Amino acid sequence: MPKAKQSAKRKRFDYNQDRKKLKKKFNKKSNPRIENAQIRNAWDDRKSVSRNLQDMGLAFDPNRSLPIKKQGLLVAERKAGAPVSIVTKPYVLNQMEEEAGRPVKSSKTLSTDLIEYVQHMIREHRENYKYYGVLMKRSSNSRLPVPQQNSGIEQRRENPALMNQWRKRRKQEEDLQQLGS
Repeated sequence: MPKAKQSAKRKRFDYNQDRKKLKKKFNKKSNPRIENAQIRNAWDDRKSVSRNLQDMGLAFDPNRSLPIKKQGLLVAERKAGAPVSIVTKPYVLNQMEEEAGRPVKSSKTLSTDLIEYVQHMIREHRENYKYYGVLMKRSSNSRLPVPQQNSGIEQRRENPALMNQWRKRRKQEEDLQQLGS
């Protein structure tokens, strides 16, 4: 059984609403922002989407602009070409082609901050840049290295004679490894 029709609530005019803002909000939702600057500047709100694009020389429906010819055995070939339209705003196409022809900055590399950081670490620490990089990350994470691990490095850094001895020992170990392999 159908329900009884409910009485509708009486609509009252809301004097606190700003009608101008409501209209702008509605227009913003119904006409979304066009990302491409050339198309946005040439757009005419009074025309339809297909007509706007046709005036700019763009295709609204690619199936209509480039139709696929159907092959038939007995059917006589018809001249079914795309409807020729007059482009009234050719500057849009020219600007878009110019923008597409500009070289694009490659985003496949590392960030400039990271590149500068690595260059700084190599300049400062030469062959030990990896170890000091780990130390820097630990200190930035408030996890300082264990003093027992770090004590030999600090002593060598403070005493040049110890540093030279350590370098000689290291060089000898590397030479032995190269001879062994």
